[in-house]
Amino acid sequence: MDEQHDFTHRPRSHYHEFICGKPPLALEIEYIDENLDLSLQKDFTTRILCSYSYISLVSHNSKLPLGMLCLFESVRGCVVPLSCEEHLLNPVVLWFAVQCQDRNKKAKLTKRFKMLAEEKSQRTHPTVAEVLDEVKRMRDIGLPIAAMSLVGYLKNMTLVVCMGRLGSLELAGGSMAIGFTNITGYSVLSGLAMGMEPLCTQAFGSRNLSLVSLTLLRTIFMLLLFSLPICLLWLNLETFMLCLNQNPDITRVASLYCRFAIPDLIANSFLHPIRIYLRSKGTTWPLLWCTLLAILLHVPIIIFLTFKLHLGVQGISISAFVTNFNTLFFLLIYMFYTRVPKEYSLYVPLLIPSPMSHNDLIITGNSTSISTAGKEWGVLIKFSIQSCLSVCLEWWWYEFMTIVAGYLHNPRVALATAAIVIQTTSLMYTLPTALSASVSTRVGNELGAGQGARASLSTVVAIGLALAGSILGLLWTTIGREWWGRVFTNDGEVLELTISVLPIIGLCELANCPQTTSCGILRGSARPGVGAVINFCSFYLVGAPVAIVLAFVWKLGMVGLCYGLLAAQIACVVSIFAVVFNTDWERESFKAKSLVGKTSCATFAHADQTQV
Repeated sequence: MDEQHDFTHRPRSHYHEFICGKPPLALEIEYIDENLDLSLQKDFTTRILCSYSYISLVSHNSKLPLGMLCLFESVRGCVVPLSCEEHLLNPVVLWFAVQCQDRNKKAKLTKRFKMLAEEKSQRTHPTVAEVLDEVKRMRDIGLPIAAMSLVGYLKNMTLVVCMGRLGSLELAGGSMAIGFTNITGYSVLSGLAMGMEPLCTQAFGSRNLSLVSLTLLRTIFMLLLFSLPICLLWLNLETFMLCLNQNPDITRVASLYCRFAIPDLIANSFLHPIRIYLRSKGTTWPLLWCTLLAILLHVPIIIFLTFKLHLGVQGISISAFVTNFNTLFFLLIYMFYTRVPKEYSLYVPLLIPSPMSHNDLIITGNSTSISTAGKEWGVLIKFSIQSCLSVCLEWWWYEFMTIVAGYLHNPRVALATAAIVIQTTSLMYTLPTALSASVSTRVGNELGAGQGARASLSTVVAIGLALAGSILGLLWTTIGREWWGRVFTNDGEVLELTISVLPIIGLCELANCPQTTSCGILRGSARPGVGAVINFCSFYLVGAPVAIVLAFVWKLGMVGLCYGLLAAQIACVVSIFAVVFNTDWERESFKAKSLVGKTSCATFAHADQTQV
């Protein structure tokens, strides 16, 4: 860029000379830099001639952002990317201008900005090579995750098969326990852990590596705290179920399983954050190998504990948490014995601040204050609660469908079919889970690096892959519905109902796969709250009423419940597409910088100094 248009090395008194030739817009100005001269502030006009929702002023020493934040209605215009030093990660800096009396300069600059705008518009559409490169990146992240999900599915199937070998009472009690632990424990911990995903993916993109380590440790600590009330609930399962008039014998077996599963909460409190940590930097193959090795050990462990030591349901429960601890052990070995940059160190103070007096906390500039740490914790907890609601609201709907199926005309057939439906959807969920994790990582990394266009490309590619995968799911549940039903049962009534509902489940997958993938996009762009609101409205304000009316009023039974699920999925995918395809990615890129960047005004700018 020529000297005439480079203002990164000009004194502040020259900032007012730059102008962009677009119609002026009225806006509000909020000054971030308190050191900005008051005299210079007065020279700024409230009519800015630029394009996106956020404008950054670059100072003469290239410290970004320094100046003011402008909030205004988005108008497509001219964006000029400056070539910045490496530590600035090449952020897109939006030029700004104020009214200028020099008409010749105004005309010249207007022409220059129009040329730059035309050049930018010509680069809007990605090339085939860029699309293929993005597909490759997502494959490298998502393929191990999909394989890991399949391995986890086989582990759960092993648990159920062993319960069935013990007897019908153990199978019924174990199934009740698995459903209860999923609803009250595993779904909650999984959802809470996802709150670290926006921070970690964007922080890796912006190279704020100390924030990544700090977020990992904070999330582990938070999950351990949330595990305490879950432990109390699991310990009192028998009392709770008896109050609901459940069968005492089945309740006793379920309670026994839950008590021995409590250590699994500790394992999951470490496993979920570590998996997200590794996934956020695109390291997913070690996750697969560590999980696969633990599952290979799981089979002899569960056989030995359950049938050789005759521990029964207790042995199955113990084998489950031993396998998770083995996975955790292998991952920790990988993390601490793999050569990584110094910035990736996990030895970050978590709870205890440096010894200093109360006055030192207020005066010193060497460490982040308690209030700053509290603000950072607040952001993490907010994301965690929103992500938890988004996950649990969808997860719990399937349990709601199972409960309602017990009130249908023929509950035995309906409940058996519901169990097959849940197993089918769990298996099909491996693909959208992998795509969701992949696109969350890619979008978060690119936004953190200031590459809004790349984040947009990742979004389009992921949704395209999701649509292709959903079509495969529909074909599988339609063409192979009969033989798939026979995998689970030979009962004629159950098989007939299963064959009837599986095509509807396939239609649900047409919406579910893109919807789950889009939830990953929202997490990567630090908007999990939007997904939570959409899931609540779709599943409980649309899906649940439709399911109840069709199942009980129109007498469609289990088929009506599946149509209710279809209505919920359609409402969900339409709503979430409306959000995703109307996203201003340049604006999201600036928001990521404001959240996790190393600039002075970013929320987590001083993560390397935070000790609380």
